[in-house]
Amino acid sequence: MSATHTALTQLLPLAGDTFDKNKVTPGILGFIVFAALALGVWGLMKSMSRHMGRVDFKEAPDPAAAPSPDRAP
Repeated sequence: MSATHTALTQLLPLAGDTFDKNKVTPGILGFIVFAALALGVWGLMKSMSRHMGRVDFKEAPDPAAAPSPDRAP
């Protein structure tokens, strides 16, 4: 064995054949990415909720649907 291979096997256990190749997990990087996406979606939903609360949904009356003068309201 070369010194480089030995160093890699000791410093990086996943670099050698010491792990189960049928079991792959996302690890800490996967958790960090998922947490960042979750925080981003939460922030966007909070912002959208705040903006939707400011929207005025009152529509202007339709001129074609105005009551005619000969009909009593």
